[in-house]
Amino acid sequence: QVQLVESGGGLVQAGGSLRLSCAASGSIFRIDAMAWYRQAPGNERELVATITHSGTTNYADSVKGRFTVSRDNAKNTVYLQMNSLKPEDTAVYYCNAEIYSNWYASMNYWGEGTLVTVSS
Repeated sequence: QVQLVESGGGLVQAGGSLRLSCAASGSIFRIDAMAWYRQAPGNERELVATITHSGTTNYADSVKGRFTVSRDNAKNTVYLQMNSLKPEDTAVYYCNAEIYSNWYASMNYWGEGTLVTVSS
């Protein structure tokens, strides 16, 4: 069984920074793409950033230049460095990963989320 566990959320003032982490554990052969999503109250879940196994990244327009996604393949961990935070970044942030438990089949996994609150 595979599990994704996020950490690093909390309360921060506008303009501040937070670093989220998401560690995958369990029966893991390989992790392909990893991503961060977020969901604000009353809104749909939206994609924030993605990173491939080789490190290619992509960002939502709303976070470009402020957020940086990275990963440590040896630790099966993905990070989200969030700078210049705005109140509109307030949301539950979810980790997502495409994980192979063997060489021929992958499954998509979600973490349980970590709350980020940005005060004005």
